[in-house]
Amino acid sequence: MVPSHRDVPHWEPIARLTNGDVAEVLVFTFPGQGSQKSGMGAPWVDHPSWEVVDEASAATDRDLAHLLLQAPLEELTRTENAQLATLVLSLVVLDAVERIGLSPAACAGHSLGEYTALVASGALAFEHGLQLVLARGDAMARAGEDAPGTMAALLGITDDDAEAACQRAEGDVWVANYNAPGQVVIAGTAEGVAVAGALAKELGAKKVMPIPVSGAFHTPLMQGAREDLRKTLAEVTFLRPEVRVVANVDAHVHDDPGEWPGLLSAQLCSPVRWRQTLETFAGLGLTSLVELGPGGVLSGLAKRNLPEIQSLSVSKPEDLDMLMDKIGAAGTWRAEPALHQGEHLYMSERVVVSPGSGVFAPEASLRAPGTGLLPGTDGDPSQDPNSNVEVGDLVGRIGTIEVRTPFAGQVIRWLAAEGERVQEGQPLVWLRIPEAT
Repeated sequence: MVPSHRDVPHWEPIARLTNGDVAEVLVFTFPGQGSQKSGMGAPWVDHPSWEVVDEASAATDRDLAHLLLQAPLEELTRTENAQLATLVLSLVVLDAVERIGLSPAACAGHSLGEYTALVASGALAFEHGLQLVLARGDAMARAGEDAPGTMAALLGITDDDAEAACQRAEGDVWVANYNAPGQVVIAGTAEGVAVAGALAKELGAKKVMPIPVSGAFHTPLMQGAREDLRKTLAEVTFLRPEVRVVANVDAHVHDDPGEWPGLLSAQLCSPVRWRQTLETFAGLGLTSLVELGPGGVLSGLAKRNLPEIQSLSVSKPEDLDMLMDKIGAAGTWRAEPALHQGEHLYMSERVVVSPGSGVFAPEASLRAPGTGLLPGTDGDPSQDPNSNVEVGDLVGRIGTIEVRTPFAGQVIRWLAAEGERVQEGQPLVWLRIPEAT
């Protein structure tokens, strides 16, 4: 039988030996707020993946094409707009990369990008990711108004000295991001950040760079946003990620879906441990990192943290050719962990694939024996309804497109989750067909 990621009880290092060589391991990372710029969606308008924008606009009742194409910088940089626009463009880029046949062994995102990573990993449905980022952006904007604050980047300083500068400031200021050796972001009240910045220079910082944001993100000043976000977190469903996702809060892999609401809530008031996240990936066998979305900040940080790995950014369609060229030059890449590989399907088994691109909704009346009504849920095998299908039976929908099976047989396992955005030709349902067939 082909193993599912959801069946794997724990994660092992990703790298494997293939004919005596260590396989390449691809990791996707996703940028956070601050990477946005006016007109950043324009290069993608004529690409097939632009349909993601239309789907996201329908799901959120927001004119996302306007935000990505026409919105002036002042409008785009408002927290509630910047977060949604960055998420959606990152999902456009993800869709384009998946169309050329690439998928990751692991994912992570910086701050807001963590939500993109969870959608990319299958832990969050497309619409649930949008719902959460809408709520997060609004909550953080309100918290910034109720408890005004700012942020600044400290360059050329150690983590310990940055922490010491914040403590010596004796005000409301904290480390908000551990980005790279010699690069730390602090946040707090304007007065606290100013004092800590001056102390940081005394401790050796080469530069203190103000960051134009509307609040002190990832500090206790965002406490007011947590209650509102928790309400929305309670309304969405988390599934076990299909690939490893490393959390901002502790730089650890978390595959228990029950942990993610607490991690995302804590993230609002906790520092982003990005340097430690990259170190975690290195320990898992990371050899190549691709940043998907606007800008190239994360690929730049990867080069500083782990100069021995290959770091690329994809923010426009022409970057796809560069990505494929790099992959070809790199030799054998492992786009997914070895645990994803399984035995070939037997002659008595078939896979129903997607007839188009869009959001997948499994047919609710079907159930894989003992696995629950939908992927990621538990079910009582004794209560399973008939899981047999006949040729032409409905097994799900891709948006308004009906997915009907060309085979008769029994559902063994769902291969795509409810709410997952799938590509044309992507496997959806695994069937066992009668022996006589």
